[in-house]
Amino acid sequence: MCPTLMTELSTNSKLDKSSLIGSCLKLPVIFDVEKMISEFHSIPSAMWGTRGGRVGVHANTEAVFLRGYAPAEGNLPIEDRPILDSLPYVRWLIYELFNALPQRCLFAKLRANSEIRPHIDQGEYFENTIRIHFPVVTNSDALMMANGFSFHMRAGEVWALNNNTIHGVFNRHASEARTHLICDYLPSDELCKILLDGRHRLDSLGGLHGSGRCVETGHAV
Repeated sequence: MCPTLMTELSTNSKLDKSSLIGSCLKLPVIFDVEKMISEFHSIPSAMWGTRGGRVGVHANTEAVFLRGYAPAEGNLPIEDRPILDSLPYVRWLIYELFNALPQRCLFAKLRANSEIRPHIDQGEYFENTIRIHFPVVTNSDALMMANGFSFHMRAGEVWALNNNTIHGVFNRHASEARTHLICDYLPSDELCKILLDGRHRLDSLGGLHGSGRCVETGHAV
C-alpha cells in the first residue's frame, strides 16, 4: 500500500463526528482479546519506555507506533512500521475489520494512578479521520472522559471516540496500566455504516447520542 502523507488528508471535507459518533460510541463489533494480548506481549521490551514522540498531555504514557509517527515528529509518511510485520492478528484488525484506510496506529499505555488531562485534538488530520479504540489491558478504574461523560471500555470491545470534543483518560488503579490499540481511519461506507449501527443501537437503549451518554457504560461526570 502506498504511503499516505498527512498533507493529503486536507483535501477531504470535514467530518461531522457529532452526528456519526456523538462523544464516544461502543461499536457492534468485538475482537479476540487473547490473540491481541499474545501479540502485544511479544513486542520487545526495548521498544517501550518512551512516549513514542507524543508530547503535552501524554506525559504519563508510553507508546509504540505501528503505523505512522506522532504529530510532534513532523509531516512524516503514514506507513507501516517494521514491528507491524510481527503482529499478524493486529495487522488483520487494522486493515480488514472496517474496510477503511488506516492512518496512524499505536499501542498506547497509560501508567497506573495517572491521567491524560482533558484536551481536544486539533488540526486537519484529526478533523478528517475517525479514531477507534481497541481496549487490550484495562481495569474498572480506567475511564475515558468525553464531552462531560465517562465511559469504561472493556477489553475486547471496540469504541469510536470523537477526539474533536474535550476528552481525557483517568486510570485510578494503584498498580495496573491501561493499554489500548488506537487507530485512526479515513471514513469509508462500511465504517460509517458500523458507526450508524452503533448509534441506532444506543438510541434503542434510550441513550442520548447527541450528548454522548451511554446507558450501558456511561455516566455524567
